[in-house]
Amino acid sequence: MQAEQLKELVVGALEDVKAQDVSIIDVRGRTSVTDYMVLACGTSNRHVKSLADSVLSEAKEQGVRASNVEGANASDWILVDLGDVVVHVMMPATREFYDLERLWRDAPDLGVAGSE
Repeated sequence: MQAEQLKELVVGALEDVKAQDVSIIDVRGRTSVTDYMVLACGTSNRHVKSLADSVLSEAKEQGVRASNVEGANASDWILVDLGDVVVHVMMPATREFYDLERLWRDAPDLGVAGSE
């Protein structure tokens, strides 16, 4: 599956479970680790976990395996590494504290999903 398709699959999986504040950052040319970072917030630790589970489930259905999942036990920040797309699902306070958007501010911001 191409990076663009995987990004769309991830955003769809997040939206299916009512993710909040979904943002996509294009990091191609900035890092060799991944092409896109997708950030989203959940309303509770349980919601954060269900968002990550939704991404993993949808990816698996399409034959994409996560190479790594970090933070699944803590549930205030879960990272799902799908190779071409890295997904960060966080509680709002955690997202504000680490401010990944600022860290990657020179990367093209593809906007917030669902804002069209």
